Amino acid sequence: MATNRRVSRVAELIKREVSQMLLNGIKDDRVGSGMVSVTDVDVSGDLQHAKIYVSIYGTEEAKAETMAGLKSATGYVRSELGARVRLRRTPEVIFIEDRSIERGTKVLSLLNRLQDQRSPETSDIEEDIDAEAGWE
Repeated sequence: MATNRRVSRVAELIKREVSQMLLNGIKDDRVGSGMVSVTDVDVSGDLQHAKIYVSIYGTEEAKAETMAGLKSATGYVRSELGARVRLRRTPEVIFIEDRSIERGTKVLSLLNRLQDQRSPETSDIEEDIDAEAGWE
């Protein structure tokens, strides 16, 4: 079993190499249809499995196409990782769509809408409370 430090180093190395492959290595047109970036890599403690989280910008159809392209390129990505990364055994690769950026954007827009809908009286009361507490 690898140490936590080694697991995180391998994860960062895989993230960097897969990002490079997404830029110039994978020739599948489906992968190029949406903007794809690797957001995180989760490697198991025994270095046998790697979950690669990708963020895809585009329509739902483009996202589905890109994920299909990534799933079909899994073998290529794994063989390239085997050539680029010196490990005793190349980990199995799984691509997972990361929607955290979309969720964050949605939460921010909801918070902005709530801020816009607040009454002026409420903000005056909050300003008074902030002034009393010295938070101005």
